[in-house]
Amino acid sequence: MIRIDGESLTLEAVEDVADLPRVELDVPEGARLRIRRSRETVEALVEAGDPVYGVTTGFGRLAEVPVSIEDRRDLQVNLLRSHAAGHGALLSRREARAMLLLRANALARGHSGCREVVVDRLLDLLRHGITPAVPEAGSVGASGDLAPLAHLALPLIGEGEVLAVREEGTLPAADALAAAGLEPVRLRAKEGLALINGTQATTGVGLLAFLRAERALEQLEVAGAMSLEALRGTPAAFREEVHAARPHPGQVESARRLRELLADSEIRESHRHGDPRVQDAYSLRCMPQVHGAARSAFRYIRTVLECEVNAATDNPLVFPDSGTVVSAGNFHAQLVSQVLDLLAIAVADLASISERRLERLLNPDLSGLPAFLSPEPGLRSGYMILQVTVVDLLAEMRVLAHPASVDSVSTSAAQEDHVSMGLAAARKARRAVELLEVVVAAELMAAAQGLEFHRPLRPARVLERVRRRLRERVAPLDEDRPPAPDLASVAEGVRAGDYLP
Repeated sequence: MIRIDGESLTLEAVEDVADLPRVELDVPEGARLRIRRSRETVEALVEAGDPVYGVTTGFGRLAEVPVSIEDRRDLQVNLLRSHAAGHGALLSRREARAMLLLRANALARGHSGCREVVVDRLLDLLRHGITPAVPEAGSVGASGDLAPLAHLALPLIGEGEVLAVREEGTLPAADALAAAGLEPVRLRAKEGLALINGTQATTGVGLLAFLRAERALEQLEVAGAMSLEALRGTPAAFREEVHAARPHPGQVESARRLRELLADSEIRESHRHGDPRVQDAYSLRCMPQVHGAARSAFRYIRTVLECEVNAATDNPLVFPDSGTVVSAGNFHAQLVSQVLDLLAIAVADLASISERRLERLLNPDLSGLPAFLSPEPGLRSGYMILQVTVVDLLAEMRVLAHPASVDSVSTSAAQEDHVSMGLAAARKARRAVELLEVVVAAELMAAAQGLEFHRPLRPARVLERVRRRLRERVAPLDEDRPPAPDLASVAEGVRAGDYLP
């Protein structure tokens, strides 16, 4: 049971709901009480005739324009319709489901002034597998992710499109609601604004990418350890006292993981004595420092995202205890945008060091292994072009590492004169993580092939288990074959976390 209370949602729970078509969701009574009190506050202010942004007035530059009592319901519907201006490919089913959950959780915090039925209907869409069709572009990440959230909210009122369940494409939301036995919601004052003002598109897309990045990093550590074994490197640089002398938490954690991954290695014992090398190249020796830097960045990113998924991010905010409605700026996604830019930077650097290890594995002048890990260099090219593919991906990742959050273009007639570009940062991060998964797959393939040349000696026990798991998808390279299908298959395994130790 996942509780929607505006306070205790975890990143992993969001991913569970995104991935599972059937999940138990509950709004506890404490959250329902906050929602009811928030709604009563809005209704009291409306009854008193007080001017309230987006409730008795227009929006943005039109905030000074009063709206008559008889037009206030139309105001909320018109808001959803006019703001559904997204463009481009649709967000994935899991991304749109994450948005639904995050928006419901934000409303459950009790500062948005909507009725319980609005929260319940968002959860009904999740329960019935009704997924709004949300274009991936159209938000500047301030005043909330207005266009994506408008597309997300339209199905609640029986408008817009939803993703088809058993085939490609979309279908009218009204048909999906009718098939599920759900009535469209008739919005009241403030409810349209409560639905579209927030950071849930940026946060939802970014959160799912981040969790994939965490899994990719753990598997990159495995790939790096396998590469060290294949290259007959030394784990001496990972000794505990070395990292206690520079105790950055991410670095210490990566060194500990590498020590565990490399324990009990027959390959290491075979060259422990008599190896003339004093130290390994940086891409091997400095794995704790580089992987650890990403770990430290990820720790900060997680802290920000965990706060954001349980935050009230719309405008204006309702405070029942004081009976006030305050126009402020919690919709501004600058902090989330910045950490998603940091995510793209961190994964680009992880891919960079992985590519250097891949080059060492393939280059006979550096590896002591057959050229390009080919069983018969010259006649067979082996994994020669695997590195070329990775270098192409890395070039794209370096472009994606350029931050979106430093950009700002004034919108809405200069009312929104500083924006975060959060959704652009989220899209970049998602693409960068997708490419990192392929880079990790390439290093795993090459490292496993490098280990074949040390048989019958075995690597560390944990790495041997991972090697066997990899071999369930990819056979050793005994003769040339197209690496592309193998690379795609292993990347799929990385995405699923198949090579976690």
